[in-house]
Amino acid sequence: MIRSFLTVSTGTLASRLLGFARDSLIAALLGTGAVADAFLAAFQLVNVVRRLLSEGALNAALVPAWLRIRDRDGADAAAAFAGRVLGTVSAALIMISIGIALLMPLIMTVIAPGFLGAGTLDLAVLSARLMLPYLAFAGPVTVLMGLLNAQGRFALTAFSPLLFNIALIAATALLLVWHADAGFAAWLLAATVGIAGLLQLLMLLSQQSARLATPLRVSFDKEMRSFFAKAIPGMIASSGPQWLMVAGAIIASATPSAVSWLYFANRLIELPLGIVGVAMGTVLVPELTRAVSDGDRDAVAHAQSRALELATGLALPATLGLIVLAEPIVRLLFEHGAFGAGDSAATAHALMWLALGLPAHVLIKALSPAFYARNDTMTPLLATAKGFVVSVVLAVLLGHLFGASGIAASIAAGAWSSALSLLRKGTSEFGFSVDSAARKRLPRIVLAAAAMGALLWLTTGLVPAEAHGFIKFIVLGVQIAAGIAVYGLLLQILGAASWREAVAALKRPA
Repeated sequence: MIRSFLTVSTGTLASRLLGFARDSLIAALLGTGAVADAFLAAFQLVNVVRRLLSEGALNAALVPAWLRIRDRDGADAAAAFAGRVLGTVSAALIMISIGIALLMPLIMTVIAPGFLGAGTLDLAVLSARLMLPYLAFAGPVTVLMGLLNAQGRFALTAFSPLLFNIALIAATALLLVWHADAGFAAWLLAATVGIAGLLQLLMLLSQQSARLATPLRVSFDKEMRSFFAKAIPGMIASSGPQWLMVAGAIIASATPSAVSWLYFANRLIELPLGIVGVAMGTVLVPELTRAVSDGDRDAVAHAQSRALELATGLALPATLGLIVLAEPIVRLLFEHGAFGAGDSAATAHALMWLALGLPAHVLIKALSPAFYARNDTMTPLLATAKGFVVSVVLAVLLGHLFGASGIAASIAAGAWSSALSLLRKGTSEFGFSVDSAARKRLPRIVLAAAAMGALLWLTTGLVPAEAHGFIKFIVLGVQIAAGIAVYGLLLQILGAASWREAVAALKRPA
């Protein structure tokens, strides 16, 4: 499990780092004005769909169903089931894309009511329509990725999303060199999103992964209806962080530049969340499904314990690091071109509040597979819905009082509401099994992360604000490297982890 987790996490890390490069270029190209707000609101809508389908979300429904059919009826029956899922999903998403395109003005008015009556709404509608082809490509891509994951083939699915960011980076860099007008640049970037989806599909088809889903056909029979009845709630719940950002954007659209500030702040949250969350959905769901199906309580406890350790060990230091180093990180990544110092300060403040919700997001990713493995997709969906409502209600109040920072705090509160709901429900229904090793390691992980956060806090302010950008880059790099080194050393000293255990875990088969 650890080896598979690291394979997926490495691919996700590479994708997220390219995502930072992409967003840094977009910030320099578009800044944070009306054009940027319109483009990013549309891009956020597509991102919800992207996360809804990909990055482990569909695994929550497809993988357990495929494994059960393969074990019960054989490989041919599983391939036939997958062929019907692939054909039906592809056909449905084509029709849905057409419907969304026709209704886009109404949809964009709902998710960005602050744009109403301004040219920003028209820009957002046009950008979103140009991005919609991605939705049609994302369906078959996600089904094929889920089938590969179900067979333990994680490498290709972990690294194929790189093409999405590579395509957008190439287009944005070209537009910067060209000194393109912001409106035209946003139009071309929106069109590139659809092309990026096509590249991902072609990459998977080149590996003949479609053989896993044959024969290909569209079906809405009883089995398919039952599958989608379970899949859709799980897919929506798996995209909880994106729905919370949509909740924030609904309120933020009334404040100029607030959508952009929240978007860029959230991009930094998505790095650790993606590394942990995607791996949880991709690796932990199949692992727990097998253990629950076999009735192996020890295997269930082992999977949940290792997942909780990995989630805590990555999320907690990332949270503290993002809070302490928010402003220098934002300045380094985004303060270029049209993105000014005021934008950096506002984005950094939003980031500090968003970071408080990161442990809750990761906890949701660690807890949800226990429900999915038991064919319960409604509980995570209800928890996500509750968090969404909490975020909207609080954002109306806090956004009015504190602007983008208040909205960011509301998003964090919504995440904790969802996490606590899952924790209460799971504890009462089946109990979360945590083995003795995890009970010993978790407090030590928390202590090591706290010490690392204290070190970073003590080293802030070492470089004056007027220092050269290269000097700031070096100092920030040294701070982050030192924090990681101290954290790793303390984990070793406190007995929370050891190099011998890590090497042994990597040598185990995926």
